[in-house]
Amino acid sequence: MLLVPSDVLRPRRPDEHFAEEARAAREAGITVALVDHDALAGGGDAGAAVARVPAGEDAVYRGWMLGGDRYAAMAAALAARGVALRTSPERYRRAHELPGWYDAIAADTPETVWTVGDGRDGFDEARERLATGPAVLRDYTKSMKHYWHEAAFIPDVADGTAAWAVASRFRELRADGFTGGFVLRRFERFTGPEVRTWWIGGSCRLVTAHPDTPDDLPPADVTVAGFSAPDLPFATVDLARHVDGRWRVVEIGDGQVSDRPVSTPAEALIAALATA
Repeated sequence: MLLVPSDVLRPRRPDEHFAEEARAAREAGITVALVDHDALAGGGDAGAAVARVPAGEDAVYRGWMLGGDRYAAMAAALAARGVALRTSPERYRRAHELPGWYDAIAADTPETVWTVGDGRDGFDEARERLATGPAVLRDYTKSMKHYWHEAAFIPDVADGTAAWAVASRFRELRADGFTGGFVLRRFERFTGPEVRTWWIGGSCRLVTAHPDTPDDLPPADVTVAGFSAPDLPFATVDLARHVDGRWRVVEIGDGQVSDRPVSTPAEALIAALATA
């Protein structure tokens, strides 16, 4: 079963962003059910939010991002209806939040440190572990890369005052969306657009453009050999080519809430999920 968010104004229809995937799933003979994402994300009654979901055994969510606690609430409400999500709340959080996946691929991704919470003392302790040089700031789930110079890029972590100014602006912009703590990732130079790889059941089933650059299709020599999505039923691994030619992991995410680039047909993703 495929679960997708309902349209806010037309709750009996899929959200327009996921309508193509819902159509492709139905055409493939897969049951599609609607959930109220706004109620789930906003802390509403999870049982009411999944009230349109019929009883079943196996389900995959394809929708907007949910915090770990709200995903757990959805999973519990679905379980009460006899529906089991392929991705458990624990594994969702492991894929969705950077501290859950970093250790498993530390050798293949920029050096990273993080805090618990948004305090200055914890931030300074993390910053000092990187010692010196440029870094990129984010929290456990998201960066503010569109505010690169004011809320993402730290030219030198040794400059505590300047680094904290970037962190403070980041915290202000993330507002209620701030998750977990500050994350500092050592800056590495990449060339070319990112590539999104889709992992289902521990195997790479699909290689696509990144949603931010959908027309930049993956190069023929992209390789996933040696990479993995550790113990995750459905995940995305975003890769970028380092200036030295190596492919590096930029991000891991839960595949249920990872955007599909418009250059990849919905049928391709649905087929990968259906045959896993």
